[in-house]
Formats: sequence, structure tokens, C-alpha cells
Amino acid sequence: MAFSTIKLPHPLILLLGGVAVAAALTWMLPAGAFDRRDDPATGRRVVVAGTYHPVPAAPVGPFAAAVSVPRGFVAAADVIAVVLFVGGAWVVIDRVGTLPALVAVLVARFRRRGLWAIPPICLFFAAMGALENMEEEIIPLVPVLLVLGQGLGVDAIVVVAMSAGAAMIGSAFGPTNPFQAGIALRLAELPPVAGGGLRLAMFAAALAMWIAWTLRYAARNRVAPTAAPRADGARTLPLRHAAILAIALAPMAAYVYGALRLDWGFNELSGAFLVGGVAAGLAGGLTLSETITAYLEGAASIVSAAIIIGTARSISLVLDDGHVVDTILHGLAMPLERMPAATAALLQIPVHALVHLAVPSVSGQAVLAMPLFVPLADLLHLSRHVPVIAYQTGAGLSEMFWPTNGALMAVLLAAGVPYAKWIRFVAGGVAIAALIGIAGIAAVIFLRAA
Repeated sequence: MAFSTIKLPHPLILLLGGVAVAAALTWMLPAGAFDRRDDPATGRRVVVAGTYHPVPAAPVGPFAAAVSVPRGFVAAADVIAVVLFVGGAWVVIDRVGTLPALVAVLVARFRRRGLWAIPPICLFFAAMGALENMEEEIIPLVPVLLVLGQGLGVDAIVVVAMSAGAAMIGSAFGPTNPFQAGIALRLAELPPVAGGGLRLAMFAAALAMWIAWTLRYAARNRVAPTAAPRADGARTLPLRHAAILAIALAPMAAYVYGALRLDWGFNELSGAFLVGGVAAGLAGGLTLSETITAYLEGAASIVSAAIIIGTARSISLVLDDGHVVDTILHGLAMPLERMPAATAALLQIPVHALVHLAVPSVSGQAVLAMPLFVPLADLLHLSRHVPVIAYQTGAGLSEMFWPTNGALMAVLLAAGVPYAKWIRFVAGGVAIAALIGIAGIAAVIFLRAA
């Protein structure tokens, strides 16, 4: 049967199946672990290369696997909270009329230019991905992005591609992402701006490719544009709505600065949007009670996305409980030691992609895998830039297709895009983007040899 005809089940069923598979692996794979140490450069616990050893088996039974699902909600509490708090704030902003007015202005500006709205939108989300690894924050924005897409005459695939897809491209190749490139560079003992020219060129090439890929699909799958909500043809946002929008965006601006300079996380972002959402409602003319009611309605509307995120997190919990995450990493990484240097360098990309299935956190994978791949690079006389680029490419791009990425599955659910349909769209784009990562590794090897 052709993949294009396969109809996959609901995302939650897929993820629950993933929990069952993870539990089965804890019975099939030998338990093992690396020693770990506190790393002062990153403030995280990292593995110690060469210390893998067997540990007592801890297979996860059916009931324990079921219990892992609510445990996943606890482990992902900060992510779930940000989805609910940000979602509530955006519904308040919609209730006062600012989001419909903004969509109307954007549609009025881009309607005649059609698909040329896609590049600037991709650029914005890619920049946010490069700056602060934006993913979960997109989930509450999906409804308004869908309305914008309808006004521009593009389908939900394009909406996801120019928002979440572009953000993931930015996260994978952005030279400034503190949760991905930043951690990997520190663990490789490289300066934060090391190889900045090459990384910036890779980011620009990957973004240009992704915009072209999205435009190509959008041009072949146009839909009839719909009228913008409450549109009156205005091409500028009224001052009142501009002020409310500024209030709404202030938490995001504060978070970008806080993530880069103050070690902020999702809890700070949730608190900022709670304040911003209430302030926007009051500025928009709602009473405090009306604002809180709208806020709660907004949070309630995306509970399904929160459930997806919590369930996805439970898969890695099961693997960790069974002590097989390190076993998987050890089994994938160690054979590279016996390969030619160039081959081992390029094979690190698919290895990191496979590891990311079991470790769906880019920062978590960095502290787990980089201490193993950096010494491997030294052993093979490769530049330490090689494992960093391979990790960014493999882990970053696999964010776009592994179902264990709860943010991706939640965005697809909110946009009404079947997982199989997204995979059909994204496969070619990811393959081309991987070639950019391969070219980056080849450039590093060539420059070192020259």
C-alpha cells in the first residue's frame, strides 16, 4: 500500500502506542547507564564518556506504563502551563477584537500579493526559533494563523509549515539558539560565536530552502481566499488595537531577553502572559470578570494540545525508568569509532535523529550525547564543530517528524492536519535541509584539511 493512502490513527493513539513500544523495549534491551557529572559551564548533569556499564534490569510493566502517562504531565508541567497561559491570553486579545483587526490588515496588505506573505511570516518564526527555540508557544497561535491562511488562500499544511516548520528550521540551524547550539558549543568547549559565519550561512540557506519548499506546495494547492473577519479594507491597524497588540507582544519580547540573559524558562513566560493577557483585556474595555472568563475559555480550548504534550513526555519517562536510554545511545554511537573519519562524521546526523526519538528534548539530548561525540571527534581527528553541526542537524530536523515531539503533534492537532499528510509534505524538505547540514560538515572537514 502506498504511503499516501495510509490513514494513521488519532495522534493520542499514536503516542499511547509509543508508550507501549517503549515499555516493550525495556524488556528487550539490556539495561545500562553512563556515569554523570555536574558541568559548571552549562549548569547541567552530563554523561562521562567511556563509563557505560550494565545496571540491574528494570522492565516496565503494563500498569507502570499506564502510570507513566500522568507522570508525563507532571514532568511536562512547565510546558503544559505555558500552552494554557499563552493560549488564554491570545483568546482575550481575540475577544477585544485585536486579532481579527490584525488579520484583516494582513489580509488586506497581502491579498493581492498572495503567497508573498509566506516569506516574511517564515522569517519571523525562524528568527524566534533561532533566538529561543520557539515551538510550544506556537500552539495557542494556530487558530489565528488558520484564519490568516484562509484569507491568503492557503491550506492548513502551509499554515503549519510557515509557523512551526519555519521555527524548527530556525532552531536547527540558528547560530544563537541557547537551548541547542549554545549548550552544544559549551559542551564542545567552543566559544559561543565559534564558526558564526558558517552557521549563519547554513541558517540562511536552510531558511531560503524552506520558504521555497513551502511556496512550491502553496502554489500547487491554492484554496479560495475567504473574507477577513470584520475586514473593512483598512491597511493599517487602528491605534487602539496597536496598543493592545504591543501589550500582548511585550511578554514575548521580555521572554526572549530573559532566556538569553537571565536564564528564564517557561514559568517566567507563563507569568508574563498572565499579566499581559489581563492587561490587554482591561485595555480593550473588558471588565476584570469578563477578562478572566475569556482567559479561562481560551485555556480550556487547548486542553487537548496539553494532553498530547504530557503523553509524548511519558515515552521518554518509560525508557528512562527501564534504564535503556543510555543503552540506545551507546549502541548507536560506539560503532562510529571503527569507521573512517568522514563516514563517522556524516553518520552522526542519522544517529542523532534516532536518539531524538527516545530523547525528544534538544537540550536534554545535548547534555546526553555531546560528551560522547566530542571525544569521538578528537579520536578521529575531526574538528569539534563536526559533532555540534551533526547534532544540530540530526536532532533539530527530526523535531519536524518524530511523533514524540509533543509540540509538533499538538500543532498538527490544533490545525487539523493529519500526521501522515504532514509527513508526506515535510519529508522532501527535511531531506534537502539535511544536505545543508552535510555540506556544513564537509566544509569544516575541508577547511581543516586545507
